[in-house]
Amino acid sequence: MPRLAEVRDAAEPNSAEQHARYGRILDAAAQLGAEKELERVRMQEVAELAGVAIGTLYRYFPSKTHLFVAVMVDQIDRMGIHLSRRSRPSAAPADAVYDALLQATRALVRAPLLANAMIQSAASSNAATIPDVAKIDRHFDGRLLAAAGIDEPTVRDVTVVRLLVALWFGLVRSALNGRMSIPEVESDLRVACDLLLVDLSAGVR
Repeated sequence: MPRLAEVRDAAEPNSAEQHARYGRILDAAAQLGAEKELERVRMQEVAELAGVAIGTLYRYFPSKTHLFVAVMVDQIDRMGIHLSRRSRPSAAPADAVYDALLQATRALVRAPLLANAMIQSAASSNAATIPDVAKIDRHFDGRLLAAAGIDEPTVRDVTVVRLLVALWFGLVRSALNGRMSIPEVESDLRVACDLLLVDLSAGVR
């Protein structure tokens, strides 16, 4: 398991050049995380692959946990979940969310080492010391609500999507750990979406 991150503020990129360096670091970490277990990924090799000084890496990411939490936020943003009510007008909200989660599941299991690195890092993080961990929830929940066609979610909409995401993470971890097959994950996910999302606001207008 990754070490608990030390309490230290992480710098935010501001200029275009800094954003470019930041992006190269995330790309390098994702590449290395897909090739080896998290414990074997060294910060020095991330810096070398990204072409940045080790001090620059630590300025943005004070620990490996900070780094792979940020990688997860970046991967969520890149997943390209484009399933919206506009692209699939006939899809019920539960179906659209299921399709989005199915796409995300398949993306993760294609890179199991990276998926484990991101999930382990997120699970060991506290939002008080690693603020980016809260972005994982906001970004992912927002994409699912968008997939369901909900522009102004109710408190209940937000709650059931949050519960569904927590359940989904558990299913993905079971698949990555070899405790469930992908067909079993997909079947359980279908049931979860049907039960939890039966009365999303987009579906009862």
